Amino acid sequence: MNSKSTSPLLPAANPPAWLGVMGGGQLGRMFAQAAQSMGYQVAVLEPAEACPAGQVAQRLVNAGYDDQNGLDALAAQCLAVTTEFENVPAGSLSRLAERVFVAPNAHGVSVAQDRIAEKRFFADCAGKSGVLPAPHMVIATQVDIDAIGDDLLPGILKTVRMGYDGKGQYRVRTRDDVRAAFAEMGEVTCLLEKMLPLAYEVSVLTARGVDGASVVYPIAENVHRDGVLFTTTVPGPNVSDDCAARAQRAAQAMVAELGYVGVLCIEFFVLEDGSLVVNEMAPRPHNSGHYTMDACVTSQFAQQVRAMARLPLGDVRQHSPAVMLNILGDAWFADGSDVASEPAWDRVLALPGACLHLYGKDDPRRGRKMGHLTFIAATLQEAQQRLRDACLILGIAP
Repeated sequence: MNSKSTSPLLPAANPPAWLGVMGGGQLGRMFAQAAQSMGYQVAVLEPAEACPAGQVAQRLVNAGYDDQNGLDALAAQCLAVTTEFENVPAGSLSRLAERVFVAPNAHGVSVAQDRIAEKRFFADCAGKSGVLPAPHMVIATQVDIDAIGDDLLPGILKTVRMGYDGKGQYRVRTRDDVRAAFAEMGEVTCLLEKMLPLAYEVSVLTARGVDGASVVYPIAENVHRDGVLFTTTVPGPNVSDDCAARAQRAAQAMVAELGYVGVLCIEFFVLEDGSLVVNEMAPRPHNSGHYTMDACVTSQFAQQVRAMARLPLGDVRQHSPAVMLNILGDAWFADGSDVASEPAWDRVLALPGACLHLYGKDDPRRGRKMGHLTFIAATLQEAQQRLRDACLILGIAP
């Protein structure tokens, strides 16, 4: 699905130009690998000396995300800069933008950093997207808790900033639950969202170029465990054509309204009655989009490179059904031992259609994302069976 405006193109940043990325995690690593495969050189700004992206990038600028000297060094080296996670200070992106093309820009990232701003944005563009967020209210004081309407409970209390992978979230059924959770989170400003009759969750991965052209990938259906993405299945077994089309149209309306350039993932809830509710967005490639590395013509990371380099966006066609499995550090302790041991990758890779991606992290810990597996096959059922086989090998409950 594509849409296009008549905005003029900026000159492309062609290889072997330097591209920069704020953040040294696994998303930065996979971005760097995609950029290098296209002939680019990559510089990473990251405060940690040992980081997944730093292992593969041509240059590691070892500095804090708001370090002025580090930002200036990145801008001097690169023709364009992107980010691998949404909690990079928006002010740092603004400083970079004074000297170099930045995609996504500080505005798009700042909206995604703040749940209040994000919900306001979703509500403001509902006339174009056709989708609203869940009913919600801001909880900043004890007085706000007293004012909670009965129709908002039960709900989920979320910190306004810095929440991810289920962190900073509490399920609440009563006002007393809200008070306890609010206190547990240090009484930082929170957002209370009404719990809705959820059938399943989908994510829509879209990308928009500086010319206004946009593309949207096939809809991914997600399953979470303990607040962390467990599997992504594409095509989603429960996703109807109508649901997919509505979600894709909504995502493209939002990315256009935001004036966004780059890869953006928007998560939606599909309710039991088939209606859509927009949940949140991530201004970067997303865990649920990892399947594109093996199952689509253009991966989400190659798409990120294209958008920031002002190149034409790539083909988003999916050539094979796919199921993606997150690999957490728990797989290193599958026998219940407290001593880590390497999983049986030889047995996993003996499975047809197995595509293994490890992130270069040398300290496996339970709950830590260490890599992912994608299974591609001629049919979705075959890919799903291979994933179940891998779970048995890795000691993961399928």
